[in-house]
Amino acid sequence: MFKYGIDNLTVEKVIKISTGKLKAVLTEETKNKVNECRKKVDIMSAGQKAVYGINTGFGPLCDVQITPEETGKLQENLLITHAVGVGNPIDRQLSKIMMILKVQALCQGFSGVRLELIERILYFIENDLLPVVPEQGSVGASGDLAPLSHLFLPILGEGEFWKNNKIVPAKKVLKEHKLEPFKLAAKEGLGLINGTQFILAHAIIGLHKMEYLLNLADVAGAMSIEGYQGSSSPFKEQLHKIRPYKGNIEVAKHIRALFKNSENIASHGSCSRVQDPYSMRCIPQVHGASRNAYYHLKKLAEIEMNSVTDNPIVLSETEAISGGNFHGQPLAMALDYCSIAASEIGNISDRRSYLLLEGKFGLPRLLTTGGGLNSGFMIPQYTTAALVTENKSLCFPPSADSIPTSLGQEDHVSMGSISGRKFNQILENIEKILAIELMYAAQAMEFRRPFKFSEIIEKNFAIIRKKVAKLEDDRILKDDINNMIKLVKNKKFTVL
Repeated sequence: MFKYGIDNLTVEKVIKISTGKLKAVLTEETKNKVNECRKKVDIMSAGQKAVYGINTGFGPLCDVQITPEETGKLQENLLITHAVGVGNPIDRQLSKIMMILKVQALCQGFSGVRLELIERILYFIENDLLPVVPEQGSVGASGDLAPLSHLFLPILGEGEFWKNNKIVPAKKVLKEHKLEPFKLAAKEGLGLINGTQFILAHAIIGLHKMEYLLNLADVAGAMSIEGYQGSSSPFKEQLHKIRPYKGNIEVAKHIRALFKNSENIASHGSCSRVQDPYSMRCIPQVHGASRNAYYHLKKLAEIEMNSVTDNPIVLSETEAISGGNFHGQPLAMALDYCSIAASEIGNISDRRSYLLLEGKFGLPRLLTTGGGLNSGFMIPQYTTAALVTENKSLCFPPSADSIPTSLGQEDHVSMGSISGRKFNQILENIEKILAIELMYAAQAMEFRRPFKFSEIIEKNFAIIRKKVAKLEDDRILKDDINNMIKLVKNKKFTVL
């Protein structure tokens, strides 16, 4: 059981909560923290001193003081006016993760919202009432204003929910659940929409996917080396101890395990070849660098998911600091770095696929014995080449850009929402690139029989052959490629 505001979230815990595999609850300790902070807001709201967002307008209107009677309307107007997102709706799991992350932030006891508001969000989470959130419109400071506004409009009875794959007005869904639209009080609108939960949710989904793809890339690389009859010496432990990057050491260890007891590797241990091309022998250095970037982003994301990222931060009944904890730059820059890291996994995978087509070291050209009449596996590499270039174009760092908003009050923004979305687009392309390499590697391994491979590689080879037969004569490969992509997406391959 996970306790909001007490326990620390991790990527794995967020995924488990969002999929119903881990129950998350409010404890009495957390409730007390929330209630104590709310008392401070009530005192400031009733006072004469101007406190940003509690009894003043927002952004460039921060110099306009609001009466106590108008504070609720002010907060509701905030959500209504900021819900200006455009584009396709985000995945429903992302909406759920955003709500989970927001509850954890509000439960730290520095946001000043009422306990009832948090309980309403928890009701949405626990009953799969998932708001419709457009994917575009956030500049990543003051947090993810537009997507968070769409996420929480249904609390007011505005906006929309998903229901049976259809978009339904929020008022209708609330009525079905016998819920009245919630009336916001001072500070609550700001507490809901100031924050980095859109950026962070994309980082979490991407990290969860990237972990598997990094491990699968090691499997694909090892299978390609087996098919190519490349050398195992670049993966020796002693080599990587003298350049001890964490990612490099892990990748080399994986490859050694993937080669364990391989008859094929043993069969050419004394061959005359001195070196393999970089995409084979530099797998620990390239895959390892991508792992290092993954670890960096994961560390930052897990700091963020246990932090307070709204504004202002309530410290006492006389002090609410208007700072910049909502600024998405810490995540945006790391997401851009991790996007490059993910892209490189696809780049080197495509190069390995190309090597398997060259017809060297006992492999037939284009991995077919009937070349001329048959094109074999010539053309799927065109697809990987296209996907690699698409990924390169997606690697431009949005965090390097900033366009002032809010009449210059918000004059530097992170654009981290775009970084998060592009990171996941790149990962989707990596799934396809690795799927094609695995298909190529399995075909190349056919030409190394009757030698056997390691137990784990033989297992993955069998998984491929259940869905994609050995290519003898030309056939339509579209279905084979789609079957391979499904295996990757559904994490059917055995990885270390």
